[in-house]
Order: sequence, then structure tokens, then C-alpha cells
Amino acid sequence: MSPLHELGVAELGRAMATGQTCSVELVDHLLTRLETRQSLGAFLHVDADGARAAARAADARRAAGEAGPLLGVPLAHKDIFVTTDAPTTAGSKMLAGYRSPFDATVVARLKAAGTVSLGKLNCDEYAMGSANENSAWFPAHNPWDVARVPGGSSGGSAAAVAARLLPASTGTDTGGSIRQPASFTGISGIKPTYGVCSRYGMIAFASSLDQAGPLARSAEDCALLLSAMSGFDERDATSAQRPPQDFTAQMLQPRAGATAAKPLQGLRIGLPREFFPAGLSGDVAAAVRSALAELEKLGATLVDVSLPRTELSIPVYYIIAPAEASSNLSRYDGVKFGHRAARYTDLLDMYKKSRSEGFGAEVKRRIMIGTYVLSHGYYDAYYLQAQKLRRMIADDFQACFGQCDLIAGPVAPTVAWKIGEQGDDPVKAYLADIFTLPGSLAGLPGMSVPAGFGEQAMPVGLQLIGNYFDEGRLLHAAHALQLATDWHRRAPAGT
Repeated sequence: MSPLHELGVAELGRAMATGQTCSVELVDHLLTRLETRQSLGAFLHVDADGARAAARAADARRAAGEAGPLLGVPLAHKDIFVTTDAPTTAGSKMLAGYRSPFDATVVARLKAAGTVSLGKLNCDEYAMGSANENSAWFPAHNPWDVARVPGGSSGGSAAAVAARLLPASTGTDTGGSIRQPASFTGISGIKPTYGVCSRYGMIAFASSLDQAGPLARSAEDCALLLSAMSGFDERDATSAQRPPQDFTAQMLQPRAGATAAKPLQGLRIGLPREFFPAGLSGDVAAAVRSALAELEKLGATLVDVSLPRTELSIPVYYIIAPAEASSNLSRYDGVKFGHRAARYTDLLDMYKKSRSEGFGAEVKRRIMIGTYVLSHGYYDAYYLQAQKLRRMIADDFQACFGQCDLIAGPVAPTVAWKIGEQGDDPVKAYLADIFTLPGSLAGLPGMSVPAGFGEQAMPVGLQLIGNYFDEGRLLHAAHALQLATDWHRRAPAGT
């Protein structure tokens, strides 16, 4: 058997089911690795005692005859999900030391499935960023090159999985924050259809966009985790009223007319011309084209399509998301919870100083933009127009799905950049989301699958986008690709 840290979720489940290892042994092994790799900056909090106790409980459940693919499997949660057994800061000084009286639904469901949490993972403050450089505490580093970013905002989640500190983690995706870090670190990550995973207990950035999802080594692992995470939650008004789904079964379901040699026979994959512009980095384009060629070998047919409003997704997103952030973050005023300034003269002064001290530069920037576009005289000119364009972007996708089953392209225009390289130009970082924002604005499911390597041997991800509630088809295509290639099995040097 391979070293324990090299095994994915499904492999670990099978190893524990056959008695080759146990949760306690696995947790001890990973905690030992964590001690020597703290400089990666992936973790904000490690709960060693709690993890060992949960591992013992999982082993006892197995000994009593209980079974389950996730029982005893270690993972960790993005620090945007509230938890009772670990502090939750959302990567912000505003929530330093905060402990929630309840678990987020995603956390509770994974805990019920028997997973063991090792702690909380680094992220951009309030999930606002594309590099994990906006964390109030310290940046996370890309294990393929520690001088580079791991992507954001779920950078700690991606870095921990890529560095083999964990087999899987949770993340959130507002404008690409699962898919982009998965691409930058050479792992798999899926953002399901908006509403598939409950947002209850997930600290809000932009309520009409935020969605939880898993990051793991493979599509099979993502399917196992998503099956446990998803499902209707009456405590979340935006939760889709759909019964629990077994995404693993959907992933393995053969297509009509498919064969073992061509498992994707009959699958039409659309290639939007706007996802392959002249400005796309050559190394990224080559890796994506190589992955598409593999999909063709598996029986898929490539179809040229168009998403004509792709370029508008950036201004639309950066009006709608900051507007919702301005509203959501207004609760952090220093009164009931969160940071309160030590010295102030009156209530208004307390508000000003508490928010000025507690929020970082990027959060303040987005609050100011959001407040502006929602203000009297500008709401109709900016916010209302952005919402109309959002509807048109969603309609463009539906027109494409009349010609194809899935849409494919790059996740980001380049591989991961150097830490600090875009610090003085936030707009440059915003532009890196050009290929992930359209699907987010439309509320569609999307995932990043390892597709090879670009310059300096940095990972490149292939983005697959499906129609609403078509996660099974997404995972099936990704799984077939991973059975035919080994990109997802490659690890950074020294892991």
C-alpha cells in the first residue's frame, strides 16, 4: 500500500474498510506531517486533540459494524464555515477568536458521515480574493512553488490537499474560488449548482453567488464528499428543494451507446470561442487543448459555441458581489460580536474605528464599491443594469446547452503568479477570473480537473461547466478523463 498521505478519500475508505489502516493511525500520520509543513500557511488552526478524539470515535463505529466511504476520513474546513470545536475568523481580524455556538450545515453533514476534522484552513478575508494574499494572518503558499500563490479564496484548502497534508477539504466558490485554486495547485474541485449545498453557517460574502463545494485529489473523491455535503436545508432560504443524491452512482452510470474504450461516446462538449482569446497564455492553451484531445479519444465530440457576453462578466460581478458584500458586512459594527476598537468617543466613532481596524484593504475596497452602487442615484445606473446583464449571461449559457452537453475551457488565463506580483494592481487579479465568473453569475455547476502543466512546471486546470443540477455528468466526464490520464496523481516535489 502507498504511504497513507498519498491515498485519496476513496482509497482511504477502502483501506479502513479492509483493516489495512484505521482513522487513529491516519490522523496521527497527518498531524506529524503538519508539524513539519506549517510554513506552507495552509492552516489557521489545528485541532489535534479534537481530531484524535473524533478518529477514535470513527474507529469505534467501524468496530461496531458501521460502514461508510467517509467514516474516519480526515479533512479540514475553509475558515469561512462556522464550527463549534474550532475558532472561525473568515481570515479576518474582525472575527479574531470568534467561536460559533453551532456548526455550519456542510460541517455537520460531513461530521455525521464520519469525517474527522483536523482544523480550519486559510482563506482570503471574507472569501474576497483570487490569491489567498488577502488573509489577515498570513498568505498561503503554493506547494508546487512556494514563491507563488495557491489561488483564492480557498487557497489554504487547495494547498493542504496538493501538499498531501489532507486527502480533501471544503471550500467556497463565489466567482471561482474553488475552481481557480484547484487549477493552480493541480487538484480537483467542484462548485455545484447554486443551492445544492446549504449556505447555513457559511459566513456570507455575496449571498446570491456563494456556494460550498469540495476540493480533493480526484473526481471520484469529489463525488463522495458532495454526496454527503448536499441536500435541502430548511434553514437556508436559498437551498434547492431536491432530495439527497448519490453523485458517485451518477458518475459511474454508463452513457447510452458508450463502450469501455469510449466511455464518453455521444457526449458533446462546447468550446466557447471567448474562452480561447488571443491573450490566453500559450502554455495554458496547450495544456487545455491536450486535455480536450484526451476527451475526444474517449468518445466526446467537440463543438464550437459562443458566450458573447463573457467580457461583461467582470464588470457585472464586481458590481453585484461588492453590493451584496456591503449589505452582508454591515453587521460587523463592533456592537454584538467581532472586533471593537479600544478607544472611541461616541457610537459613530466606535463604528468607524472598529470597522477600520477590523477589515483589511480589499474588504474595505469592496464595501466602498458596493455601498456606492447601491446608493441613491446610482442603483438604477449600476446595480439594476448589472442584474439585467446577469440574466443575459445566463441566457447565453442556455443557448449553448442547446448545442452541447458540457462546456469546456481554461480555468484561468495563466498559471499561478508570484506572491506579491499583483499587490499594487487589484484589477489585474480581478481579470484572472474572466473564465470562472460567467458560470458563477449563471449559478451553474463547474469544476476544475488537472490538465497538465504550463511554464515552470506549474499545474493547469481544465474547466468543465454543466447545466443546472447536472453535476453527475460533470463528474462522469472528469472521472473518465482521470482514468485515462495521470495528471491528477502527480504531486509537488518533496511531498
